[in-house]
Amino acid sequence: MRVHLGSDHAGLELKEHLLGWLRDNGHQPVDHGPFVFDAVDDYPVFCLRAAEGTVHDPGSFGVVIGGSGNGEQIAANKVEGVRAALVWSDETATLAREHNDANVISVGGRMHTVEEMTRFIGIFLNTDFTHEERHVRRIAMLTDYEETGDLPALPASAVGHGPDA
Repeated sequence: MRVHLGSDHAGLELKEHLLGWLRDNGHQPVDHGPFVFDAVDDYPVFCLRAAEGTVHDPGSFGVVIGGSGNGEQIAANKVEGVRAALVWSDETATLAREHNDANVISVGGRMHTVEEMTRFIGIFLNTDFTHEERHVRRIAMLTDYEETGDLPALPASAVGHGPDA
């Protein structure tokens, strides 16, 4: 499978490692940069391209990497059709795929060892979405909101409560 990668300077070392690791594990990495170390580069330049690449390449996944992974996840999630998950453990890598059908993983290069992050990415790439009705329903609500801007209907138990009352 093709895997689109983007990072900033804090994720460059892991990205370079992943290019070889992905090839060695039968994947086709697509490197969206950066290509050289620049301590003041801007993650949106590269992470938005990796996210766009993922959306426009059906069946592919994306990996965005920064110091914490937070900004990179936010950037990726600005691209319509991306469901990027910040992953910090084996369990969050698994749940991002099983429950959220995430197509982009974000990791923090300063938060974990290269070995840990590589394991998270391996888990993510090898975990399938469960297709359970409740997860499909929730993703459909998000997709509908993304496309229309219409908020999901309130459940009967919430009608008459909160700011919509």
